[in-house]
Amino acid sequence: MIATKSYAAYNATTPLKPYNFERRNVGEYDVHIEILYCGVCHSDLHQARNEWGESMYPMVPGHEIVGKVVSVGNKVTMFKANDIAGVGVMIDSCRTCKNCKKSLEQYCVEGITGTYNGYERDGKTIAQGGYSTNIVVDEKYVLKISPTLNLKAVAPLLCAGITTYSPLKYAGVKAGMKVGVVGLGGLGHMGVKFAVSFGAEVTVLSTSANKEADAIQLGATKFVLTTDKAAMKKYDSYFDIILDAVSANHDFTKYLNLLDLDGKLLVVGLPSEEPKIKPFSLIKNRRSVIGSMIGGIKETQEMLDYCTEKNIVSDVELINMQNINEAYERMLKGDVKYRFVIDIASLH
Repeated sequence: MIATKSYAAYNATTPLKPYNFERRNVGEYDVHIEILYCGVCHSDLHQARNEWGESMYPMVPGHEIVGKVVSVGNKVTMFKANDIAGVGVMIDSCRTCKNCKKSLEQYCVEGITGTYNGYERDGKTIAQGGYSTNIVVDEKYVLKISPTLNLKAVAPLLCAGITTYSPLKYAGVKAGMKVGVVGLGGLGHMGVKFAVSFGAEVTVLSTSANKEADAIQLGATKFVLTTDKAAMKKYDSYFDIILDAVSANHDFTKYLNLLDLDGKLLVVGLPSEEPKIKPFSLIKNRRSVIGSMIGGIKETQEMLDYCTEKNIVSDVELINMQNINEAYERMLKGDVKYRFVIDIASLH
């Protein structure tokens, strides 16, 4: 077994604190990764505090993992020691269902094995995430990362990156299309970067007027304050695509009304309450609401390769592991541009 240091949630109400545990030994198809950086996702906070229910403790969060390969099993063909590798939201799936066979493992019929807060495929071992010094994962669920990129800024690509890249690709975003991005946070800022890189005209829709300068700096050409009814009215039936990256509770109808004929509202934020939708806003312009969950391993690798080619990474603030509880509180206030990333060296 492999000794591992980490920070864990011991229950839903107390701060995260140090936790020592053991990873499994490296199997014949496994990759053992020394974790260098781990992004902090809003879903980490939700699960640590049991806001979605069914949380398992002690819980080591973290599913935006970048590290260096320490060793590999004797049947591993895709990785070798000292490679830079990543692990995202899932570490396994059934591999045999129709969706897994289509490289859409995120929609595994049996359900994915999450990187943390769930049982591994053996039904006994609780998976623990990336707020830790190392991880052991089957090579099929490990991603190749170019060492030429800023590695700490790569970490959020493993969740925030693929969560926005996948639906924008699915919706066929290309040059000349009008794309709106709702919410300029960890997800939203990546949505802006990708949509701009695809050649779209990008507009940021936000409740915060002070985010306009940031939106333009990220490549958006327009900014709309969503609390300004007159400004919103100007964009009635304007957009081809709107990416909704807001996790706070909100009314989807407001954004549906901004979609042109056959417009698509791509939902990647996860509000705690069920959203409201007026049917008339759907039938007008034949609009649709489409959900999307991360991406498969093949598409995530495609996204990472694309980011290497275009030099796209997240905007991050590096923190020590010991500051994670403070980071959670700041994240709740929106006080981060745009993703916290933990320097795992602070755990050693």
